Amino acid sequence: MAAPFGLLLTSVGSLIGYAIINKTPNSAPTAMLILIGIIPTMAFIEKDNEPTLTSVVTSIEINANPQTVWKNVVEFPQLDEPAEFIFKTGIAYPINAKIDGTGVGAVRHCNFTTGSFVEPITVWDEPRLLKFDVVEQPAPMKELSFWDIDAPHLYDYFVSKQGQFKLTAVPNGKILLEGTTWYFHNIKPAFYWQLWSDHIIHKIHDRVLKHIKTNSENGKKSGI
Repeated sequence: MAAPFGLLLTSVGSLIGYAIINKTPNSAPTAMLILIGIIPTMAFIEKDNEPTLTSVVTSIEINANPQTVWKNVVEFPQLDEPAEFIFKTGIAYPINAKIDGTGVGAVRHCNFTTGSFVEPITVWDEPRLLKFDVVEQPAPMKELSFWDIDAPHLYDYFVSKQGQFKLTAVPNGKILLEGTTWYFHNIKPAFYWQLWSDHIIHKIHDRVLKHIKTNSENGKKSGI
């Protein structure tokens, strides 16, 4: 993921160095010192910026009654193995969801390949809105390597804070189901990593929403 950004910075640095040396061929040491001197200044670009909470919303229309959709939102059975390439690179993806209890205070567990998101319910407006906090989360990915790598950047650089599912009746008789995730990350530059995060979260949402749609339209229920 860092490769495009790294290649961009490397290319810019190479062009600057080339331009300096091309104008003054004997100034290679000076050019090298200038480029090295620039590095520390980059560390202060976002040094004092507080993490910004970002929301990602994905939606789908489902041809089923709201109560059936609701039951499949609250918890859902095992998903099929993903076909998307991004999930074959080590990115964590959801496999099922379970809940302990009902109503506000119930605890939902959205289980991923790397562990579970622990989600205490904060709003239970059946069958319209399910909202929850995230108090625990697993690593966002498993590094692809010949060795068992437990890299520090897998922890606390992507922080999921809240989520919700919203059900809305639309004029065509279907249910519009919207999934929303609120998150921030502690990795710089934020604008670059947000592009990746938003894309991955949309893919995760899409996987879950399609699963809920299939189960709801086939009449399957979670059994709660």
